[in-house]
Amino acid sequence: MRQPDRIIRLNTVLHRTGLSRSTIYRKIAEGTFPPQIKISVNGAGWKESDIDRWVANPVAWRPGSGRDLDGV
Repeated sequence: MRQPDRIIRLNTVLHRTGLSRSTIYRKIAEGTFPPQIKISVNGAGWKESDIDRWVANPVAWRPGSGRDLDGV
């Protein structure tokens, strides 16, 4: 049975990717980094699996590219 995907916050994303905050938001705007998902009125985070896929291959990452790999 698969574990549910965790939601991680900005500090964790910064640590895992080694990118700066401004670089992350610039890459989101360019479509080369996973977008945030809203988790509350004032909070947002990232799906851990999206960040893991980006870290594994940042050049090839595109939105929705992990669905084929996950079999979903």
